[in-house]
Amino acid sequence: MTIIRGAAKAGCALAAAMLCSAVFAQANYPAKAVRVVVPFPAGGSNDLVARVVSQELSKMMGQQFVVDNRGGASGVIGAEMVAKAPADGYTLMVHSITHLSNGLLIRKVPYDTINDFTPISLLVAQPGALVVHPALPAKTVKDFIALAKRRPDELTYGSNGPGGSLHLMMALFANMANIKLIHVPYKGGAPLVTSLLSGETQSATATINTVLPHIKSGRLRPLGVTSDKPSGLLPGVPTIAQAGVPGYEFNSWIGVFGPRNMPPALVDRLHNDLEKVMKQPTVVKALADQALDAWPATQQQFAQRVKADYDKLAKVIKMTGVQPE
Repeated sequence: MTIIRGAAKAGCALAAAMLCSAVFAQANYPAKAVRVVVPFPAGGSNDLVARVVSQELSKMMGQQFVVDNRGGASGVIGAEMVAKAPADGYTLMVHSITHLSNGLLIRKVPYDTINDFTPISLLVAQPGALVVHPALPAKTVKDFIALAKRRPDELTYGSNGPGGSLHLMMALFANMANIKLIHVPYKGGAPLVTSLLSGETQSATATINTVLPHIKSGRLRPLGVTSDKPSGLLPGVPTIAQAGVPGYEFNSWIGVFGPRNMPPALVDRLHNDLEKVMKQPTVVKALADQALDAWPATQQQFAQRVKADYDKLAKVIKMTGVQPE
């Protein structure tokens, strides 16, 4: 009995020591640089948001939050790195709703899209716009639909990868407008915009911030926005629903994830610090200037949205007939 009691006391002492060590580590977090994985090339929306937020976190927390661009496979390569990283808060991921569609549309994704990640904080909404190359003779959404119906399976549209948010935005639009287009996938939003500017592709539903400078310069023409309300950055441009496809709406977002099984106290710490960053007027303005709207939400609300949007995207995929690649 004495031996059992001694072992029990030793076990309790060990557990207490481990708990104290974990608490101490979290209290002193971060004690070294934090890697912020962006699973897309530099220049896109995810990269822009990650850099704005990481810069402010570095100032606030006294350690560097270093953006690490790991593009490829529509975001799967970078996400796999994070899924396999230690759950200690030193590897984070800034990813969009594309993270969810990847799990539905890419065969043999090397992780569980929902259970292998910890949703930490929702950052911004990503309104999109239907844009075309100026050489295309379409000035309105109705013009574009009419042209596509006259030329089925001829007009091309680019996306940020198979199953990416921009792919599903356009696939849903084409389905609801009853038109047939040719999909040309790229490895991120920046290469997509390059293809549009060169005329390699003729159209896309792209995030407003990635195409806004080119709209202003006249190198791209906006036909409609994907959100349920017009954008103040594109005065005079209607929603796609207003412009000819009633009921169309597709809202995207960008948020911060970590590996699964992160300690709740650490998740709370990161969420609270991110919330402070996202309330700073300079951050709000920097993002708003790029058509990215701060989206306040608790950590629990973000986790719930991830699950709800996963189910919603599954329905969109089924309705549009987009196939896994």
